[in-house]
Amino acid sequence: MARRPSRPGDRTGPAHLIDLVQETVPPIHPQGLPFVAGPAAVALLGRRRPWIARPALAAASASAFFFRHPSRVPPLTAGAVAAPADGTVALVDTAVPPAELGLGDHPLPRVSTFLSVFDVHVQRIPISGVVEAVQHTPGEFLSADLAEASERNERTCVRLRTDAGEAIGVVQIAGLIARRIVCDVTPGSAVTIGETYGLIRFGSRVDVYLPAGTEARVAVGQRTVGAETVLAELPR
Repeated sequence: MARRPSRPGDRTGPAHLIDLVQETVPPIHPQGLPFVAGPAAVALLGRRRPWIARPALAAASASAFFFRHPSRVPPLTAGAVAAPADGTVALVDTAVPPAELGLGDHPLPRVSTFLSVFDVHVQRIPISGVVEAVQHTPGEFLSADLAEASERNERTCVRLRTDAGEAIGVVQIAGLIARRIVCDVTPGSAVTIGETYGLIRFGSRVDVYLPAGTEARVAVGQRTVGAETVLAELPR
């Protein structure tokens, strides 16, 4: 989701100022609006009582920060698999994907990205294609940075079929204090790399299962930028 370029001739005046603000201050994901509007309303109504207004304003600001939804520019390289989220690479290994992904019972290359409460929490489509399956599975709420969270935690699995016919799995995993996974795609949806498709509240992890033989281009501990960092390039 690339940023909107400035309009010709808008280099001065109010229109340019609006462009600068939009480029600097990211918008809020729609899922976060109630979390911002509620405390903001309390702060407004209680503005004459600082002991009410200040905590409410702080809560509204924290929610706006958590649900921020910045624009991103995805890679143009053919076969590039972009990071589905901002965060830290927690695992680069091979593992048997969750059964609900329908990717078989053999280990596949996996890249796991851990999101702290300070990271942008929207999830992005890692590669263009078609959504073949979406499955939500109830589970536990272990800390998302643990390896066993992939199998035991509540999760939502999405299987994508790329334009080249390769299958890729993306799994949103709830974390220790996460209690809500949002997934906005359905089977049959055509999706584009970098497109926002979901969100997890609050603190979580996203696993990407790649076709056999794919080599990751990231390392454990590396920071990722959702929709921009290249996790891997599919074999041609």
